[in-house]
Amino acid sequence: MSKLKIAIQKSGRLNEDSLKLLKDCGISIENGIDQLKVSVSNFPLEVLYLRNADIPQYIEDGVVDIAIIGENLLIEKQKEMDVIQKLGFSKCRLSLAIPKDVSDNSLTYFEGKKIATSYPNTLKSFLTNNNINAEIHTISGSVEIAPNIGLADGICDLVSSGSTLFKNGLKETQVILKSEAVLVKSLKLDSAKEQLLDKLLFRIKTVLRAKNSKYILMNVPNHKIKEVSAILPVLKSPTILPLAEKGWSSLHSVIDEDEFWTVIDALKAAGAEGILIIPIDKKVI
Repeated sequence: MSKLKIAIQKSGRLNEDSLKLLKDCGISIENGIDQLKVSVSNFPLEVLYLRNADIPQYIEDGVVDIAIIGENLLIEKQKEMDVIQKLGFSKCRLSLAIPKDVSDNSLTYFEGKKIATSYPNTLKSFLTNNNINAEIHTISGSVEIAPNIGLADGICDLVSSGSTLFKNGLKETQVILKSEAVLVKSLKLDSAKEQLLDKLLFRIKTVLRAKNSKYILMNVPNHKIKEVSAILPVLKSPTILPLAEKGWSSLHSVIDEDEFWTVIDALKAAGAEGILIIPIDKKVI
């Protein structure tokens, strides 16, 4: 029987979030100590734990069929593969940073300067597009220390909260790109594996939709039902159930996280009361 081979990061935040996503998709992964390849018992899937930087090459070569990686790595490695789904976690940005005591925050500060980075290809492209001539020092790991030891005048590195920059006396000045985890696939998948991927992708999309949605219940005077219903961005129409108190009904619907507070404010203004919000585990449409 054909199996999909999926590569995920061997360790780190991306590893944890990737495993959680698969678990939420109903995929049981039982890892042994130091296992780098694991078969899944309840889905035709084989998980390979690989070094993050190696995954794009494995995908391009067809050694693995799909992978969860950061967009930043995809752009840096410039390998041939298809991005099939953004996953919404491990969000970060690739940014330029300089010592905090430097007053010039403009991009022109880097003209003629030295920049340390683990992303030389992305940085070179950015500098070229902005007509900045700078010397790029490629190093792996501990990029933040480069200005403190005199190796560089600034750095180009991934930033999440910015706390690491702050601890090393640096400040973020220019965002080169924003990144999040994505699901990618090899260009060498056969039809059998494409079908398996479709099934897995259906589960992933179901989980992702649920994470961005809330189930909402509220009490509404019957004469306000039409007005309140018009506010709700529902899939089709709200569920309406009569309450024991005459002249009142309970409305049930789904709202997106992004619209949450705007919708709640409008519902209250329209006469809705006793509003309850419940997380959704899965959302199949």
